[in-house]
Amino acid sequence: MLQPLVRRTWAPRGQTPVLDQWQRHDRISVISALTLAPRRRRLGLYWNLHEENICADDVVAFLRQLRRHIQRDLILVLDRWSVHRAAMVRRYLERHRHRIRVEWLPAYAPDLNPAEQVWNHAKYSDLANVAPPDSRDLTRRIRRSLRHTRRDPALLRSFFKTAKLRL
Repeated sequence: MLQPLVRRTWAPRGQTPVLDQWQRHDRISVISALTLAPRRRRLGLYWNLHEENICADDVVAFLRQLRRHIQRDLILVLDRWSVHRAAMVRRYLERHRHRIRVEWLPAYAPDLNPAEQVWNHAKYSDLANVAPPDSRDLTRRIRRSLRHTRRDPALLRSFFKTAKLRL
């Protein structure tokens, strides 16, 4: 949704900040993966943006794209979102079980998922108090936030640390 996440902020006394917005039902959905190269300890961030809710087709397309970028075997850590468990995704993972091993997070454990920390950072830092006029502007801001995050290895490491995963 294009509703801003309102955060506490500073303003001169008597000048309350105002976010102009209206009820919108547009949306931008994002699928992402944090990667860690085992030998070089190099971190990466990959993502795709969609104007509709993400479905199983989108997950499979994203996994194909990820495999093209990463030419090695993958250990994929997934949460138990229904789309991740869809029949189409399961069939894809089964066909590629020699190259992709899946580890499932517990049923509801967003605090254990480092990818959730990417969104927490984007929402509560880069996109806080932003009221985009349209989905194009929101898309541009999301991409800028993710590109900035991708270039910051210390920030990427902090997402694993927050999820209590050792690198």
